[in-house]
Amino acid sequence: MKVLVVGASGLIGQHVVGRLRARGHAVTAVARTARDGVDRAVDATEATGVEFRALLAGHDGVVFAAGADDREVPRKPAYPVFQRGNVTPVVRLLTAAREEGLTRAAVLGSYYTYFHREHPGWRLAERHPYIRSRVEQAREGREAAGPDLPVAVLELPFVFGRAGDRLPNWAGAFDRWVRSRSPLVAPPGGSAVTSAAHVADEVVGALERASGEDVPVAAENLTWPEMIGRIAAAAGHPRPVRRLPGVVAEAALRLTGLVNGVRGRQSGIDPAHAGGLLLRDLFLPPSGTGSVADAIAETFPADRR
Repeated sequence: MKVLVVGASGLIGQHVVGRLRARGHAVTAVARTARDGVDRAVDATEATGVEFRALLAGHDGVVFAAGADDREVPRKPAYPVFQRGNVTPVVRLLTAAREEGLTRAAVLGSYYTYFHREHPGWRLAERHPYIRSRVEQAREGREAAGPDLPVAVLELPFVFGRAGDRLPNWAGAFDRWVRSRSPLVAPPGGSAVTSAAHVADEVVGALERASGEDVPVAAENLTWPEMIGRIAAAAGHPRPVRRLPGVVAEAALRLTGLVNGVRGRQSGIDPAHAGGLLLRDLFLPPSGTGSVADAIAETFPADRR
């Protein structure tokens, strides 16, 4: 295959490019900023359908590994920011892919769409602008692709790993915390986790199968205390993780929402309803076997200078 990867300079994008090439596929690497390993510098949020068609000509498949992150806190209303980052470029890209006759596509999404599908009573798309954008990304992207272009949507949880200087965008705050003298505390609940390498394997497998499925991706399921404890141990600062009562965590989230509101900002995950989401066990059926131990060690090396 010849595959165009949008977002190829990011943590997961670099792993996808490497895995595709290791499997013998040709790759065109596209990213917003020119750097080593990037074939074309293109801002996916600004690219027109005509520009996407020119990029996609002669390719068999496409991967969208870019987009707006749930930790962004834009000015109110937040949804247009997440729509611009996650929905609009995917619709344009997959429309162009259909018009160019591509035969397979993969979109890197969020595991929140899995919980939206499995637990409609949680009202996730209604309550959280970021989750709404991911739900609409999958639905509108597939509508744009049409019946002859299968689109696999990879539903990703916390992703550990490293690619050159690229780390998970949430890792810096955790790194500073576990290396500090501050106590480690964690609320109830937990999350599925995986590695960038595991995601890349799943993406390439979906492309090779020309899959049009939703693909939840998880290597392990960890409670928040387990995750924080393993991060601290990997960083060389192991210590106990104290339990934070759920009511305290929920109050802190609501306070964050009030502060954001005073500042005229809105979170992608609404703090007013975040306790009912983040304090749950956000676990997925594991895809494959293995652990994230090596990926955690890459993300939080004990010998960091």
